[in-house]
Amino acid sequence: MGAAGAFAFTALPAASATPSASAVVAEVYGGGGNSGATLTRDFVELGNAGSAAYDLSGYSVQYLPGTPSAGSTWQVTALTGAIAPGARYLVGEGTGSGGTTALPTTDATGSIAMSATSGTIALVSGTTALTCKTAADCAADPSIVDLAGYGTAVVREGSGPATGASNTAAVARADSLADTDDNAADFTSATPTPVNSAGQTPGSGDGGGDGGGDGGSPTDPGTVRVHDIQGTTRLSPYSGQTVTRVPGIVTGVRSTGSLGYWIQDPTPDTDPRTSEAVFVYTGSTKPTVAVGDSVLVTGKVSEYYPSSTSQSNTEIGGPTTTVLSSGNALPDAVALNATSVPDAYIPTASGGSIESLALQPTVYAQDFYESLEGMRVTFADARVVGASDAYGELWVTVKPNENATARGGTLYSSYDQPNTGRIEVMSLDTASTFPAANVGDELSGTTTGPLDYSTYGGYNVQATQLGTLVDKGLKQEVTRRQKKDELAVATYNVENLDALDTQEKFDRLAEGVAVNLNSPDIVALEEIQDDNGATNDGTVTAEGTLKRFTDAVRAAGGPAYKWRYISPTNNADGGEPGGNIRQVFLYNPKRVSFTDHKGGDATTATSVVKTRKGVELTYSPGRIDPTNAAWEDSRKPLVGEFTFQGEQVFVIANHFISKGGDQPIHGRYQPPARSSETQRAAQAAEVNTFVKSLLAADKNAKAIVLGDLNDYEFSQTVTTLTAGKVLKPLITTLPAAERYTYVYDGNSQTLDHILTSPAVTSFNYDVVHINAEFADQASDHDPQIVRIDLSKCGRR
Repeated sequence: MGAAGAFAFTALPAASATPSASAVVAEVYGGGGNSGATLTRDFVELGNAGSAAYDLSGYSVQYLPGTPSAGSTWQVTALTGAIAPGARYLVGEGTGSGGTTALPTTDATGSIAMSATSGTIALVSGTTALTCKTAADCAADPSIVDLAGYGTAVVREGSGPATGASNTAAVARADSLADTDDNAADFTSATPTPVNSAGQTPGSGDGGGDGGGDGGSPTDPGTVRVHDIQGTTRLSPYSGQTVTRVPGIVTGVRSTGSLGYWIQDPTPDTDPRTSEAVFVYTGSTKPTVAVGDSVLVTGKVSEYYPSSTSQSNTEIGGPTTTVLSSGNALPDAVALNATSVPDAYIPTASGGSIESLALQPTVYAQDFYESLEGMRVTFADARVVGASDAYGELWVTVKPNENATARGGTLYSSYDQPNTGRIEVMSLDTASTFPAANVGDELSGTTTGPLDYSTYGGYNVQATQLGTLVDKGLKQEVTRRQKKDELAVATYNVENLDALDTQEKFDRLAEGVAVNLNSPDIVALEEIQDDNGATNDGTVTAEGTLKRFTDAVRAAGGPAYKWRYISPTNNADGGEPGGNIRQVFLYNPKRVSFTDHKGGDATTATSVVKTRKGVELTYSPGRIDPTNAAWEDSRKPLVGEFTFQGEQVFVIANHFISKGGDQPIHGRYQPPARSSETQRAAQAAEVNTFVKSLLAADKNAKAIVLGDLNDYEFSQTVTTLTAGKVLKPLITTLPAAERYTYVYDGNSQTLDHILTSPAVTSFNYDVVHINAEFADQASDHDPQIVRIDLSKCGRR
């Protein structure tokens, strides 16, 4: 913006309907980096035919494909600065792998991959993407200052588009910049001749082209600043290029994991979309700089993707660092709070990836965070919404009133409410112990540090100053004991429990059953492994695992449970290789009896039959259609027939396929693909069909479907499972702020469920919070329980 102060400014024209005598599109080239090209980058050159300078603040250059489809959108590159009278203004766009010559230093940078042969460029008095897709509609749009269609572009001015554009040819106006609003007449095909506002051309002595070298002193900054590197989208316009002597103040140093440090320019530009900081990746070398050092960094810009579906981190790699001075004041940190962080979460893109979209930091929380990538951010007195984990991470909310749960978390209640106030926190202080925080605790005082991005959780604060943990005293819940005439049925995912685990793990899980669940009559366990855990030797039995567990329950004051299960085919049910996880029924024989119908095995389906004695299962325990493709590499449902005080009850224990492989809600593909839902929907349909067969045989059958469904109460999985109103999800009977069994990335959510058939009308249901909200967990899931008074359950 500094150059603008030397000129007087007049307003840009409001529309393209009148030929412009001032700011115009002077040259367009989309072949940069293509086969046969000399230049490595696409560009748009603007020109000023007037006698006064023109302020481009708040304006943009936009691109539309030559033949736009219904899903095509205008891509936006924001502009800053001004065009001097008679001068040019160079906008760098997408780069390719070809070419040998860099552009001169650009005045504005974007990352649009323009077509070499056909497209439309618009100079727009604004940064909101245009919506017009016809020549007539665009001519009527008053925000368009000038427009240039080339090749076979549908959107163009006048009799037709400019012709002759290719990998080696641009379309350009005459030196006079004459504008008659007829692209075919105003532009001719020519060798690309990019000129920037300083009058530089490729190879004219600017010393570094796109990379910003200037041939100056080793202690003088180069011409590229951090905000130039970051650009106005998620991708750096300098990616793949070497930048020279980029100035900044070191604001954080990471000496473990991904080694490097952050620099931030203390002299920002005025564009809120461009971050002023960047991570400098030092590879296997521990950084030697210190916070407060003023440095110049030379290195290659790249986009690092923590995973295949994540967003990227812009970074400078292979750095050469010159320390100019030390002990400098750090740039002010940006406050994260309920006012600064937008309520909308993330934009969507018709093509899937949002990376090329211009950032809208006042509209979307994820754009806001991206616009601050690497910069110092700060928050104060934040409530913990995700407990500390083994990796030294926790989650807080900077929006204390956003969907709060009854115990201090943040509730995830629908796909369109991902909770924008959540932010992950880590510490760069390796000398201090990371605090063990539970949900509802407070990170008191100020937490400050660079804003980073990672696979697990997305944006996070790498704290150089960590607030003080205030323990708010969260307690494990203990549910009430069932009454004499109540059948108590619970479900508990015990997280890969096997016979070789420590006694401490057995004891803690057992206490959850005996004490916190108050010794239910029936417990459906998920993730019981075989007798030697991950040892992959063909072992599938779990007798040793279950004996140790039930002995531990007994020692904790619980009953002497018996058990029933079906061993899976080796390595056929998913989970940890060799572990052979399965569902298991524990039952208290002093309160409930199990009805055995022999013959069930890993591949034989049980079914419902009518007999003279009533409805029963062909096999109990049995499995639901275990050879169906819905259960491939996944746990098959376990069905059991029980009797309590003369009443028959059918229990179906489930562990549906996990969400592994789904795209993250914070990733670059929006909306994210939830590919695992397809198989879970098929699994839900199988269980639904089985329940319908049971109710067809006995409309008053009392069925309990429970377990880890790996999906939310608002998901298609649960909708499919309950189709025909054959099952009622009991989680929906709780107050909204209590509907969760699991905490992931600071979102309290429901993955585990108990559902009941229509004849189960008298019940008391409770999710017992003993794990998910705590730093010290026996499992990552909370158990839940339903107490049913069968004597009061009506007949339909």
